[in-house]
Amino acid sequence: MTLALVYPDISPIAIEIGPFAIRWYAIAYIAGLVLGWRYVRHLCGRVADWMTRVEVDDLLLWTTLGVVLGGRLGYVLFYRPSYYLSNPLEILAMWEGGMSFHGGLIGVILAMILFARARGRSFWTVADPVACATPIGLFFGRIANFVNGELYGRITDSPLGMVFPHAGPEPRHPSQLYEATLEGLVLFAVLAVLAHRTRLSERRGALSGMFLIGYGLSRIVAELMRQPDDFLGFIGFGLTMGQILSVPMVLMGALFVWQSYRRPVA
Repeated sequence: MTLALVYPDISPIAIEIGPFAIRWYAIAYIAGLVLGWRYVRHLCGRVADWMTRVEVDDLLLWTTLGVVLGGRLGYVLFYRPSYYLSNPLEILAMWEGGMSFHGGLIGVILAMILFARARGRSFWTVADPVACATPIGLFFGRIANFVNGELYGRITDSPLGMVFPHAGPEPRHPSQLYEATLEGLVLFAVLAVLAHRTRLSERRGALSGMFLIGYGLSRIVAELMRQPDDFLGFIGFGLTMGQILSVPMVLMGALFVWQSYRRPVA
């Protein structure tokens, strides 16, 4: 019999008072946005060419809307378009889950473009510090996925295997924790070193490009252990939707880094 780690069965509801309930998922989003905002303020205090701290405060609302609206619409369009086309009112039922990082990324990019135009700034002076802070939100989001017992991994005989509720009796990779480590902790540390210990902050677009490369590669690797969504499965050549959406991110990130070396140093 294969030994498996015991899944810590944590209620997805953190606080419940009568009909009022706050879920860990919501707390994760709030923690990611607030800590990310504070970190962006710290970075912009070090790099004179980036935003002022007042501008960072104003940007918080824009990015929050980009994350929530983009994440939800991305899930609808990328993962379950036929279902939501038949049940359009279900798009509003965000409390039932269903958010896409790639959709949230597109939403945040659009929000930053509009914000930069409204403030008369270069897009990169907004995007680079935000890119460095994004792994904070990714870390908390993946921890929330683990608490919810969702987006679990493939069946494994590894000693790290864990039996998840509603996923059958077989041990599975705790892929949410793998992603929290790779997309969150490791990517944050790499970008922090690049921002604080190198001169990449002087090259507009370089840190944004490094984020796209780092996230894309992390997601591609983590998806090797993650169970594909039942309604999608493998798309082709044994690839998942997450891997397919991440390949353009890596290529785009490499393009941004290459372009940053063709621009004058800020």
